[in-house]
Amino acid sequence: MEKETWLLIDSGACSPAYNMALDERLLHWHSSGLIPPVIRFYEWQPATLSLGYFQKIHKEIDLEAVKRHELGLVRRPTGGRGVLHDQELTYSVIVSEEHPKMPATVTEAYRVISTGLLEGFKALGMDARFSIPSSESAREELKQPRSAVCFDAPSWYELVVEGRKIAGSAQTRQNGVILQHGALMIDLDSEQLFDLFQYPSERVRRRMQAAFAKKAVPMNDLTAEKLEVPRVRAAFTEGFERGLDIQLSTYTLTPAQEKEVEDLAKTRYENEEWTYRR
Repeated sequence: MEKETWLLIDSGACSPAYNMALDERLLHWHSSGLIPPVIRFYEWQPATLSLGYFQKIHKEIDLEAVKRHELGLVRRPTGGRGVLHDQELTYSVIVSEEHPKMPATVTEAYRVISTGLLEGFKALGMDARFSIPSSESAREELKQPRSAVCFDAPSWYELVVEGRKIAGSAQTRQNGVILQHGALMIDLDSEQLFDLFQYPSERVRRRMQAAFAKKAVPMNDLTAEKLEVPRVRAAFTEGFERGLDIQLSTYTLTPAQEKEVEDLAKTRYENEEWTYRR
């Protein structure tokens, strides 16, 4: 039986606003029936702190530190906590809620999409597994996260290796379409990461940073070879094809589509009213 074809978009390194605008436009185009489902890979120029849609910027983020590290700053259309996009590959998946492969519940749809990630880690030779909270208290903690840092703890069906989180993802559903995107950590500067958030005291910061090291891990801490973006991208392209039982066809945006993305980037994601809205 012939496999379903999804689009594959490799955007390379783009501005924070462009990255979020393109994910949003892909969702809109798919909802309108203009394109099939999409797998997208991208990077960030400059390195960027992205905020969850509901995150309170002045309460949780040290804006002076963001400037000091010369980082970009953008608010995502998806929920979740802060993510430092630097030494990583970012992915997004855009697919209809009504797609036959997609279960009705958010958690189970998350599991299906994350199967592509699982297969990608396996292609890199890593023994990755799904995170499934084992106790009621752990499940309750996911509803009330204590940290503003995304990789602080694994959520339902996120990927872990030796008990530590190795990929962080977020999802939104709009106009009948699922958008799930996330960070695949290749390397990590945890000192810089923890410099970007506010804490009650320096002691609390150090305690949280030490705990973080036990909960999250970049790929290059787990492999003998030093991984670079091209190798990781190839592995996860293979992973999504295998995990979702699809074939991917490379796609390039038309000039009209590029203009739509650039216009949205300027009007929304570069707009301080959007970024500082909470």
